[in-house]
Amino acid sequence: MIDRRSVLGLVAGAVAHSATGALAADWKAQYPEIVFGKIPDENASGTMDRYGPLMDFLSKEIGTKVTLRIAQDYAAVIEGQRAGQIHIGYYGPASYARAVMVGAKIEPVAIEVNEDGTKGYYSVFYVKKDSPYTKIEDLKGKNLGLVDPNSTSGNNVPRFSLAKMGIEPETFFGKVVYTGSHENAVIALGQGTVDVAANWWNDENESMLKRMERKGMARYDDYRILFKSEQIVNSPIAMMSDLPEDLKKAISTALLAFPVKEPEAFKKMTDGKQKPWQPVTHDAYKPVMELNKFVDELRKKKAS
Repeated sequence: MIDRRSVLGLVAGAVAHSATGALAADWKAQYPEIVFGKIPDENASGTMDRYGPLMDFLSKEIGTKVTLRIAQDYAAVIEGQRAGQIHIGYYGPASYARAVMVGAKIEPVAIEVNEDGTKGYYSVFYVKKDSPYTKIEDLKGKNLGLVDPNSTSGNNVPRFSLAKMGIEPETFFGKVVYTGSHENAVIALGQGTVDVAANWWNDENESMLKRMERKGMARYDDYRILFKSEQIVNSPIAMMSDLPEDLKKAISTALLAFPVKEPEAFKKMTDGKQKPWQPVTHDAYKPVMELNKFVDELRKKKAS
């Protein structure tokens, strides 16, 4: 039966639908393209191949074009989000924390989850398997390969760990080299440019070295771990916090749905070594901010 209540309900529904549609139209006009920034950890072609399906999925689910921007260095993603030019950023823990520390208005959306359900990984020092080194102290005067000043496993945790050993890298090692990516750190070690290299490691089944072996770029058994850190919280994907609320909801929903709706694409992206991403808050990265501050203090002491 059509009565006053049902008519008013239909009118209210139409108004709400119209308002929702108007809001969506508003942000789509303001954001005809969403930029997804990725910190460098492998070569550009590998990153594009790995993350292309995610961009396609996000574009379809959000309803506007999502473009992958492969950064030249970690700072490019940090500055891109601070300037509002990168709407979604895939970080390492320390680079996310650094972005917040320098004023980027961002919030984490999703965190990586390991095969065993844990949400952490490690920083390791690799040496060649046939090298004579058995402990860090054996490397005095040799060359150290780090990744990037804003890398967690490739700079901040190594520097923190060395400081606990009483080692100041720039005076202990013959040379400290920033290689630019985790892949490049392994390559530099393999070529003999450095004698020890920092990198990330989840477990015996997943690490940058394992990924490179799967791509035919390195042999896992040619290297060994000289040092392994305490566990570090896994990497986040973060979005600008001042985006329209309905756009933020669309981004968050799409990111968390990707592993479930596109399991084969997610498997390809993660080499089958991760479980679906889970929601995360900034609180998970507060200890990493303290780590960054510690490393900053080390730099200040060195400069003074």
